Amino acid sequence: MSRTSTASSSPRSPRPPPGAPIPERRDEVRSALERLGVRPARAWGQSFLVDPFVADAEAALVATRPGEPVLEIGGGLGILTRALVRRGYAPLSVIERDRRLAGFLRDAFGDRVRVLEGDALAIELPPATCVVGNLPYSVATPILLRCLARRPSRLVALVQREVADRLAAGPGSKTYGRLSLAARLYGEVELFRTVPAEAFDPVPDVASRLVVHTARPGALPVPSVPDFEAAVRTLFSSRRKQLGNLLPRVAGTAASAERLARAAGWPVDWARRRPEEIAPDGFFALARALAIRPPGSADGRVHPQP
Repeated sequence: MSRTSTASSSPRSPRPPPGAPIPERRDEVRSALERLGVRPARAWGQSFLVDPFVADAEAALVATRPGEPVLEIGGGLGILTRALVRRGYAPLSVIERDRRLAGFLRDAFGDRVRVLEGDALAIELPPATCVVGNLPYSVATPILLRCLARRPSRLVALVQREVADRLAAGPGSKTYGRLSLAARLYGEVELFRTVPAEAFDPVPDVASRLVVHTARPGALPVPSVPDFEAAVRTLFSSRRKQLGNLLPRVAGTAASAERLARAAGWPVDWARRRPEEIAPDGFFALARALAIRPPGSADGRVHPQP
């Protein structure tokens, strides 16, 4: 569902005149893409929002104060950008990967918007109080993780409903895992309206959902984010296995695993439980316990899965 555009190569087409209207109906979007020589890439699940009411609802969730910078990921044909401009968010920067769409956005918005041409996973992200965007299904998770790590006060995203569920999932849920824990590490997630597939063109196979992430104030609850992520990645590498088999991969030995579990305050029957049964605070406590292990306990490192 890439509303962040990564279009296939095709012949160059004339750019629209300055101040060109933003297409919002399905036929207008198709005409604009044809004029620009852009073909939505199905391999990336690339679709464009064709519902201005959804764009306005998303823009309303940004809720920054005057003068606070806003960054949009994936401008596409500008339907969300226009909603952000209309609500007076400034300064506003927009990242757009496709040069033709980047040119369209520059012509349509002029100096009201700073358009940055590049891949959201590679380009240097400008400072922003709020990051907002309609994220492509194929790379939504890495984009979310990159943005979360920058700790903006607010992150507003329209993502595949499955990704939204994973972001907001709690212990015991089948969708609770690495993305859920990353979201909780950096703050709190709130789910908003579900958006039907028909709100996009081409129509994707799944629905989407608006989510808002609010940053955690103060310090993070783990001493080392890379070590925390490595431990979580190892523990969730085999969801069907019990922690008695998984935690030694992190601790180095079964005895060290028992000491770590006790130090982290895990339940006494932790070895018979599965990773999705441990609450986020339990994983944060594990990361802290890993950081303060005495020199004689294994080697002090997180052990990757064999």
